[in-house]
Amino acid sequence: MLGSITPLGEGGRRSRWTTTVVVYGLASAAGGLAVGAALGLLGSAVGPGPGVRPWLLAALIGVGVILDLGPGGLVLPTVHRQVNEAWLRRYRPWVYRTGFGVQLGAGMATVVVTSAVYAAFAAAFLAGSPGGGAIIGITFGLVRAATIVPAGRIRRPDQLGEVDAKLRAWDGASRRIALGCQVALVLACVALART
Repeated sequence: MLGSITPLGEGGRRSRWTTTVVVYGLASAAGGLAVGAALGLLGSAVGPGPGVRPWLLAALIGVGVILDLGPGGLVLPTVHRQVNEAWLRRYRPWVYRTGFGVQLGAGMATVVVTSAVYAAFAAAFLAGSPGGGAIIGITFGLVRAATIVPAGRIRRPDQLGEVDAKLRAWDGASRRIALGCQVALVLACVALART
């Protein structure tokens, strides 16, 4: 999708990239908010008690880190679905802007490549309230929407390849940073649970 929603691509569709990014970002935040609030509401009804929540979140994140590392052929469970790029040609801009944003902000409607996605929504559930879940969900949606920002400089076809190459070069480092952040969250949850 990153290669399709650029200033170059939006110009070709007679659409403004800035407008697309704003609507996409708001829709992604709304998707995350809806799922997060629903999970927080569910967590308030059937979730564990406050003393158990940090331990459970630490365990879930830890299992996710193991799955992300993939020892012994373990793989992260996911759906095998992406947003439908045919929408770019088939529908008006407000449809694909909103549709892509909501799907990606909801987190699990498309391919999940890191367990951090599951951890975010586990945290929304374990927040134990719709408000807490909503805050986690909206934050997730906004952060996920921010991944479109690197495409903002693409005005020519050759720049698309340059941005793609730079992002691929960062792939390994970004995975290590994400895993490091997840391990730090495990430690923070354990420290919180012990207080």
